[in-house]
Amino acid sequence: MSRTRTGLLRTKSIEQSLASGDDPEFALKKNLTALDLTVFGVGVVIGAGIFTLTGRVAADYAGPGVVFSFGIAAICCALAALCYAEFASTLPMSGSAYTFSYATLGELVAWIIGWDLLLELMLGASVVAQGWSTYFVTLLDQLGVTWPASLGPDATFNLAAFLLVAVLGALIAFGIKESLRVNLVLVAVKLFVVLFVIVAGLFYIDGSNYTPFVPDAAGTAETGGTWLTAPLVQLLFGIEPQVYGVLGVVSAASVVFFAYIGFDVVATTAEEARNPQRDLPRGILGSLAICTVLYIAVALVIVGMVNYRDIDPEAALARAFIDRGQDGIGTLISAGAVAGLTTVVMTLMIGAVRVFFAMARDGLLPVRLARVDRRTGTPLTITIGIVVVVALVASLTPIGKLEEMVNIGTLTAFLLVSLAVPVLRRSRPDLERSFRVPLSPVLPVLSALICFYLMLNLSAETWLRFLVWMALGFALYFVYGRSHAKLGRAEAGAAARD
Repeated sequence: MSRTRTGLLRTKSIEQSLASGDDPEFALKKNLTALDLTVFGVGVVIGAGIFTLTGRVAADYAGPGVVFSFGIAAICCALAALCYAEFASTLPMSGSAYTFSYATLGELVAWIIGWDLLLELMLGASVVAQGWSTYFVTLLDQLGVTWPASLGPDATFNLAAFLLVAVLGALIAFGIKESLRVNLVLVAVKLFVVLFVIVAGLFYIDGSNYTPFVPDAAGTAETGGTWLTAPLVQLLFGIEPQVYGVLGVVSAASVVFFAYIGFDVVATTAEEARNPQRDLPRGILGSLAICTVLYIAVALVIVGMVNYRDIDPEAALARAFIDRGQDGIGTLISAGAVAGLTTVVMTLMIGAVRVFFAMARDGLLPVRLARVDRRTGTPLTITIGIVVVVALVASLTPIGKLEEMVNIGTLTAFLLVSLAVPVLRRSRPDLERSFRVPLSPVLPVLSALICFYLMLNLSAETWLRFLVWMALGFALYFVYGRSHAKLGRAEAGAAARD
């Protein structure tokens, strides 16, 4: 058994974590298979990266070198995925990195990760819902249907984004298995579109567009940037802010990291897996592998079809084919984007609900919110609350440029989970682990270092916004969470008895 800590670093033991899922009032249904989990992961990962991000990053940061950027981000994610797989198979409970860190690094760190995850998942769902609305209106226009401009993506109220979140929220509230059945159909549609685009695009590649593969470095002043948009690492070490070149490729890796967000969401559903020890590692690693191959293939097609200087950053894939007279393929891509981004929004909201549920069940947020509806088997109150917030943010606020905020929250969680693996190995060597990270502690520490370096390559304004978010989180923890946590109350009760 591990030694119990108190105060800010008090830990929730593995046994306590597993027991919390046995209470019928707070127990989730075990419905998910390895296929469900893999589709779940692919459903959330494939979307923003291919349909809304690849072209913009190639044009603004790395040129054809964006292929390397996807590779760097994939290596970082693969190392983190190994750590997630070990934890998820050892501690198959809702909450993902939040739950893992509560059992190893202590309550305060767990709160930080939980707060980060809520930022990642809720803001990510809102950002992607806005991207979805743009493709949805574009698709309708291609089909000859006009969406009212006063209710479109550029309007004060984005009705399309609001309706998407509301409909998906109703589906999520109805049940996890039902949600994933819809997810399976939509994932099949977008995978067909992605594979079709890769094959069709091969016939339009111009080899000269690959030269130079990594364009010469350029200062951000030449591209209209300021110190706020420069990577933090360049400001800290007095390096002239630049895009393209090697530093541009690395900076791009920090941005395209947004495209890989999702495999970690698989871990939030661990408690609902039928055989988590076997299926969670398969779902996490399998979805990441599939998505990495597809991302690199699509990136090669885009920068081969269009010179990186001429890429349309808003709709790179569709525009590349439309400019070659293939309007039908452009329409198909828009349809694939609508299907693809739908699954992303749904899966991110499911993840946010599960993280909030785990934190509320532990008392760090109001416990009454974590009660599970007997009919649906889902935390209905939390689901409704998350859906309302995401719908309002997506439809009323101009958040389209906040993708990097999602990245920094995710990288923070990855960093802390990576460090937690060797901590749990040392504190609880007796635990049965159906999956183990090879070469521990070397690979987990390497994962943490890469995550931290990618964080430093995010812009200064992203760090400033992140610090504001964290300050709000610390205030909420010390005002409410610390005194209401179940572990704290148990600790106080034991002290009173003594």
